[in-house]
Amino acid sequence: MTEAVSAGPARRRRRRLNWVPYALLAPGMLWLIVFFAVPTVSLVSQSLQTGDVFNGYTLTWHVQTYVDALSTYWPQLVRSLVYAGLATVFTLLLGYPLAWFIAHRSGRFKNVLLVLVIAPFFTSFLIRTLAWQTILGNGGLLETTTDALHLSWLLHGFESFLGLVGLGTGNQLLYTPFAVVAGLTYNFLPFMVLPLYANIERLDLRLVEAASDLYATPASAFRKVIWPLSLPGVVAGTLLTFIPAAGDYINSVLLGSTQTVMIGQVIDSQFLRVLNYPLAAALSVSLMALIITFVTVYVRRAGTEELV
Repeated sequence: MTEAVSAGPARRRRRRLNWVPYALLAPGMLWLIVFFAVPTVSLVSQSLQTGDVFNGYTLTWHVQTYVDALSTYWPQLVRSLVYAGLATVFTLLLGYPLAWFIAHRSGRFKNVLLVLVIAPFFTSFLIRTLAWQTILGNGGLLETTTDALHLSWLLHGFESFLGLVGLGTGNQLLYTPFAVVAGLTYNFLPFMVLPLYANIERLDLRLVEAASDLYATPASAFRKVIWPLSLPGVVAGTLLTFIPAAGDYINSVLLGSTQTVMIGQVIDSQFLRVLNYPLAAALSVSLMALIITFVTVYVRRAGTEELV
């Protein structure tokens, strides 16, 4: 009898404890539902509507909007993915050695270097991008510095090279694909460095020493030991860079020209100027679908789902 009485409160305590995780998750789930799921459903619904902003819209399941959007603006969509891909590659090439140096070679200056990495966040995204206009523009910091150092020939040679590879016009840096990609690379570099640093800092360097003891060259040790172990940080960094870069439009507006328009610029124009909400929504949903497909394939091919 006593055991039955004591078992009752214990069972009730266990039942209450089972609800604790759900109670802790509830605020986050509510946030995702209100600010992500509901707007996404609304966006998909809007992309299938017909009408205009003055007479209102009606859900008619007008799939032709997607055909019109993709057939008209596929160059801007492809350009956005290419620019985002280039920026992701450049941030990885710059960010990996920087993250390695901070994690294992910076010593007592580690915290200082980490602050410098996130220092761009102390100013607005817009101001950081505008700064590149003064750096890359004619008569800007880069041109005056090369003139002072008598290296104008090097700058002009670089401009000609960019023209040959399709990233420039051959006579300037600003308002070119190079300027847009450079702006994306600079603005999203911290999103690459921080996940890489968090992962690389946990690496056991004794494994590298063991590889050396087994006569592995530095290149072989990096390829077979360091790179596979740092792959979760690489995956996280590339996703955090590529996804926002693909939808960015500030860099293309401020640093590019009519020849470098990205899909985010088109969506902004359709929403706020042309007021063609279904077309803008269709472009947004198409971009989101492409990015989700890319992320799914990329994570599976990378062989890891651990993002930190």
